[in-house]
Amino acid sequence: FLLVGLYFMYVNTPSWFTGTYKLAYFILAYIPVGLPVLQEAVHEIMHGSFFSEFFLMGIATLGAFAIGEYPEAVAVMLFYNIGEGFQSLALSRGHKNIQKLLDQRPDEITVIRRKEKHRIKAKAAKIGDRIQLKPGERLALDGELLSASAFFDTRALTGESTPERKTKGETILAGMINLNSPSEIRVTKAYQDSKLSQILKLVGEASAQKAPTELFIQKFAKIYTPFVVFAAIGITFLPYLFTATYDFQEWFYRALIFLVVSCPCALVISIPLGYFGGIGAASKNGILVKGGNYLDVLANLDRLLLDKTGTLTKGVFTVQETAFTSQTDVNQVLALVNTLESHSNHPIASAIHQYVGPINPHLELKEITELPGFGLKAIYQDKTLLVGNFRLLDTYQIPYTSLFKDRPETIIAVAYGGEFIGQLLISDELKPEAKNSINALHNLQVKTGILSGDKASIVTKVAKEVGVDTVHAELLPGDKVNKVKEFKKTGDRVGFVGDGLNDAPVIAISDVGIAMGGLGSDAAIEVADVVIQQDEVSRIPMAIKIGKKTKRIVWQNIGLAFGVKLIVLLLGALGMATMWEAVFADVGVALLAILNAVRIQRMTF
Repeated sequence: FLLVGLYFMYVNTPSWFTGTYKLAYFILAYIPVGLPVLQEAVHEIMHGSFFSEFFLMGIATLGAFAIGEYPEAVAVMLFYNIGEGFQSLALSRGHKNIQKLLDQRPDEITVIRRKEKHRIKAKAAKIGDRIQLKPGERLALDGELLSASAFFDTRALTGESTPERKTKGETILAGMINLNSPSEIRVTKAYQDSKLSQILKLVGEASAQKAPTELFIQKFAKIYTPFVVFAAIGITFLPYLFTATYDFQEWFYRALIFLVVSCPCALVISIPLGYFGGIGAASKNGILVKGGNYLDVLANLDRLLLDKTGTLTKGVFTVQETAFTSQTDVNQVLALVNTLESHSNHPIASAIHQYVGPINPHLELKEITELPGFGLKAIYQDKTLLVGNFRLLDTYQIPYTSLFKDRPETIIAVAYGGEFIGQLLISDELKPEAKNSINALHNLQVKTGILSGDKASIVTKVAKEVGVDTVHAELLPGDKVNKVKEFKKTGDRVGFVGDGLNDAPVIAISDVGIAMGGLGSDAAIEVADVVIQQDEVSRIPMAIKIGKKTKRIVWQNIGLAFGVKLIVLLLGALGMATMWEAVFADVGVALLAILNAVRIQRMTF
């Protein structure tokens, strides 16, 4: 519509395109882009904010209509709306309904009443009810285990990668997943009082503390807009006091040019476009940033705290090392251990099977027995084979010497025929890029630390290997939140990286929350401000670099807009600039800002 109007004005003017028809044509073009802005200006005035950027845009473009510069008025509003559109696009990846996605507890449970099974709503369960929990099913309420034993995935609450073996009488918390056998649990807490409910409450409270970043232009407009309005009034009337040949029409024309030049279109476009470019560059590198303001926080980050499991480590239980006595046939022993462990559902058994390979069908084990809390026992060629912890060897009074001294990982001992013959060292595996990533963060002047629910010995070992500055272990979700609050009280801008539901509250309370998105829980991903889609720690320093580069480009655009506008404002006030210079100062600078902003899309980090 605008382009056709410009064609009619400057290239091939129809006979009817004059006077009232010309004005009516551009008013029709102005309404869809200008009316919403004028409505916002009226709304702001009614709520006490008289000098808003909407007000300035309104009087500047209406002024352009008053002096007959119709296409310029439409163009300025059009570019303003384009800028607003980019801003909305850059921030549209905000958080969804966190509560709906976080609350992963099952809606229904199986309750055993009078020896009959009933499916009821989890919220309807009462303290004392018996629940049947099938393998792979997540518990909805806190309770006490009634079955002899079972293995549970506890990462949702503790963050520990190793599944935990629970025995009769031990507490089982909502959010834990039954891994191996059907179990019965007695409810000990109401639905709303469960540990998982407390985590969800923490997330809600933490999210509420995340006030949205106020846009720079809104802050600036509080000073800029009143100044421009009063300066335009001064340009119109003050010359009457100092000029003998004062001409109201001439000075009013200068004032309107001054207002058109002062439209913050270039500023409004340059800021969101810079951030949009940064968000695009991050996306190309597998980093989802949910708003331009989080790029700012990344650029100014002082301290980054990381969860261990799934962030610095792979979150997979694996055999790290083996050590056997010199007289042992290692391959034969590993084959025996693999065959024995194939009769167990324990994650350690899966790790050993993954390490050794297929089961040898020719090995015949007899009297296979699982000893809860100790390990496995079997008879092979009339001799006893034991695979388990050192307490198992103590029970059978078998002397041993630890071949992995002072190691924090899980150690599986092997004995055969009453003699200790070797050990397997099993633990989570460090991500290969973890150490270099921590070094890169230090090079960016970012302090690092680990917040983890794992044992202190394991966390300390990982911390030494990767070189982080501080270590905090054996933490529950609430403890992690408190640690972040402590660091924030020192004035540091604090980021946190995690991947599990247990990390959601601390991700939400940090200045910028980062989730490992490949294997991370929906809860962590939804509450996070930044999502690393490939689970690579190396993407975190890259995200910070993108934030710093984006900030630099945004301020370049702001400087460009200010510089050109200041020059043309002065020329306009002195009567040395026409409306064409005014349009260039607004629309032209906006286009230059766009070209500068898209540069970041082609940069390598």
